[in-house]
Amino acid sequence: MKVVILCGGKGTRLREETEYRPKPMVPIGRQPILWHIMKYYAHFGHREFVLCLGYKGDMIREYFRDYLWQTCDVTISLGRHPKAQFHNRHDEEDWTVTLADTGPESMTAYRVKLIQRYIPEDEPFLLTYGDGLSTIDINASIETHERAGKVCTISAVHPAGRFGTLSLSPSGVIQTFMEKPQFETAYVNGGYMVCSYRMFDFLPNDPAIMLEREPMARLVADGQLSSYRHEGFWQPMDTYQEQQYLNRLWDENKAPWKIW
Repeated sequence: MKVVILCGGKGTRLREETEYRPKPMVPIGRQPILWHIMKYYAHFGHREFVLCLGYKGDMIREYFRDYLWQTCDVTISLGRHPKAQFHNRHDEEDWTVTLADTGPESMTAYRVKLIQRYIPEDEPFLLTYGDGLSTIDINASIETHERAGKVCTISAVHPAGRFGTLSLSPSGVIQTFMEKPQFETAYVNGGYMVCSYRMFDFLPNDPAIMLEREPMARLVADGQLSSYRHEGFWQPMDTYQEQQYLNRLWDENKAPWKIW
């Protein structure tokens, strides 16, 4: 099943990093977060990727164009018939990556609409954002989608608490104080979606439309949006503090998404 990853946004809330590179190229350890997402999907057997490029998309193109140069020892012949011999092997040799220009200013629905030609007709596909890591069971989410028979299944996750929580007595006395709960009780859209090919019918040919607004509202109105509930780890990288947190997990060998 092909994996479509939205990689074109400007990431304005992470301006410390995204002024210089697209958010999917912000590093976690020695590799960009995009690599971590792709490695996670590949662990479940999904190794065909379609990347929706936009803001500073040339940096993502260069990363994959130079992937062998960056990951392998190489011998270069400098004669009349120059050639390069790459010596190492790596786990990404069976990946295929389609780099699709979906425009610097396009919103998310239009980006997905533009890559329709890369999805075989009537085949489902996986869809996620290029800035979030999780321990979602990808294949279990696919099974849930197939049982539901809907157009789209999103992964419903609990966001990490960003603010302290208080419980108050009727007189206003604070009874409990928790600086930052590990998870909030509400569910949010965590990405890691499964879509039938009919999803494209819900995407208007308009670069100003966000996937999360009119298309999702139509899916809900038509009873075509289902969910896969995930109670475990899920962490977006929207802020500098969240980037530092993900890097700390990686550096301390505590990254729950590292299952490969």
